[in-house]
Amino acid sequence: MNGHRHASLFLDMLAAERGASKNTLDAYRRDLEDYLAYLNEAGSAPDRADAATVRGFMASLEERGLKASSAARRLSAVRQLHKFLYVEGYAPADPTAAVSAPKRGRALPKVLSVEQVDRLLQVAQESASLEKASPTERLRAARMVCLLELLYATGLRVSELIALPRSAAKTRDRFLVVRGKGAKERLVPLTDAAREAAQAYLALSEQQNKASGPWLFPADSESGHLTRQAFARDLKAVAAGAGLRGDKISPHVLRHAFASHLLQNGADLRVVQELLGHSDISTTQIYTHVLDERLKSMVRDLHPLSASEG
Repeated sequence: MNGHRHASLFLDMLAAERGASKNTLDAYRRDLEDYLAYLNEAGSAPDRADAATVRGFMASLEERGLKASSAARRLSAVRQLHKFLYVEGYAPADPTAAVSAPKRGRALPKVLSVEQVDRLLQVAQESASLEKASPTERLRAARMVCLLELLYATGLRVSELIALPRSAAKTRDRFLVVRGKGAKERLVPLTDAAREAAQAYLALSEQQNKASGPWLFPADSESGHLTRQAFARDLKAVAAGAGLRGDKISPHVLRHAFASHLLQNGADLRVVQELLGHSDISTTQIYTHVLDERLKSMVRDLHPLSASEG
């Protein structure tokens, strides 16, 4: 059996047993194709690779200048492939057990202040209320208000947000049921502002006969709904109007803002973990480091002894 067949079996398992999304499967496929190309050059295969082979692959990534975070992600894919092959009996051993991941410093997420989020929303709302705007422009602006309000109210992943059904704008509940990674469902809060923005956008969309299909944000794309790239592009335009640098803003940054602002206001870390849909609390804990850095800078800037020492 060749390496590509091994990888296909592994990806089939991820899709069938773990409910992996298309984006996740594509990422694994890219990482594993790189590994299989290396094995092919080394005259090896997944069922014959040993620890030295895997370490050689990791060394090749470093030689190519891959960042530690990217190399660690690639090793994770390779580990899971070998574990699968060993457990399923396609290989006599798991060669990755003795290979350690490259050391990396965990990057702190970019976070917007409450004032910056308010400014973003204000700019989007002003665009939506321009009387001289064309119907198409008004609908696009109302869609952006809806996207921003929903994202900041719920902390959804961008993939979850753009794929919301139209029924999400019609709910009378103060929460949404969201299907996240691995097809796991969770409840996320829904503010009055977010619900009103969604209802206003849907009403305008129906008025212009643009509400079609099952999606809240329909678009002429392969999926039938708004793409992440289109949302990110439109968001940068709003950010420019709000005086924010384009490289400081993305849909994911607003998810970070949702989490860090909750923690700033005393929310329990476990609650935030549940709302974000993190399976591991260590992923959520990164936000406490952001708060630690802010507290340190606040003491440095505002404490009278620190000021006198400066």
